[in-house]
Amino acid sequence: MNHNTPLSPRPLQHLDGCRQRVLSAAQLKAHGVNSAALNEQCRPGGPWQQLLPGVYLLHPGKPTADERLHAVLLYAGRPQTRTAVAVPTQTTPDEPHPPQAAPQTPYANAMVTGLAALALHHFVSVPPLLSLDRIDVMVPRTRRLRSTGLARLVRSHGMPTPQRIAGVPVAPVPRALADAVAQLDDAGAVRRLLTEAVRCGHCEPAAVVRELNQARLLTRPHVIDAVDSLVAEGRAIAEDRLYEMVREYGLPDPLWNVDLRMPGGPHLGGVDAYWPDQAVAVELDTRAPRQELRAELQEESDGLEWSEYARKREHLERLGITVVHLTPRKLRESLEQQATVVRTALMASVDREPAAYVMVLPR
Repeated sequence: MNHNTPLSPRPLQHLDGCRQRVLSAAQLKAHGVNSAALNEQCRPGGPWQQLLPGVYLLHPGKPTADERLHAVLLYAGRPQTRTAVAVPTQTTPDEPHPPQAAPQTPYANAMVTGLAALALHHFVSVPPLLSLDRIDVMVPRTRRLRSTGLARLVRSHGMPTPQRIAGVPVAPVPRALADAVAQLDDAGAVRRLLTEAVRCGHCEPAAVVRELNQARLLTRPHVIDAVDSLVAEGRAIAEDRLYEMVREYGLPDPLWNVDLRMPGGPHLGGVDAYWPDQAVAVELDTRAPRQELRAELQEESDGLEWSEYARKREHLERLGITVVHLTPRKLRESLEQQATVVRTALMASVDREPAAYVMVLPR
């Protein structure tokens, strides 16, 4: 027996795990599988099959979802010449088995993105992995590869830090959303994806809009409409968390969603919560997504909105009203800390000069 003898598929039954049944040509060659043996194994009706150029499935039949992901990543990445996969080589009984190389990642500079990434992030509004005709995989713009078969390449100037899900490198949710939206013309599908991202706590609206902006997707009317729904959803969730903060951490009940006005004078603006006895107001800042959207659309009202917001806050503070500024992200990530900030402002009111009298009206 020599190195040109085709390998028997039987030893491959000892491999454990789905990923070890998908290997690149370079990996197979490193373990003694030459071109002749590879062609023999992949003959029509043979025990192996080629999934993508240079990527092989070591069993007949349809690949699993996990095997499809692994195949796309092997194709798009730069596989190492050796991995910890123990593919047997042909040896005589007296010959020792070759030493195994240390484990290495074969996915350098590649990660799953788009709908496949969202499925791995457990989005319920995306199709199952097996039903996707193509899997989006992000690579640096300098990679010289083409989309082919089930692999659709998404080239990127700047690669985000991937998250590991079941050992698979996956794009963060905001970036995966932008890559998915780029392929979708269905306004309802786009709206469902963006709404689920915020409603289920995957990310904040500002992060989503930032990625959509960078991908130059905010010129599409159906995306703009979905962003409006996203902002409304984000504000509703932030308000719910504000109610939870007051309830869970024993803060006094405020007046919710009120307008403040000087007696017989000008309107001072609306606040989300107000404690009249302590002259403390809480205002949720949900401007960031709208600002980025308007900046992309080149609307002049963006600067005006920020100026109006700052002017209102300064006016209230000159009247002796403490304004606590909270963001949806702060409420999501550190609710107890934000409750402490509000409680401190309420307690500090006894040491301040009395605030000016203002009228409190329903908003």
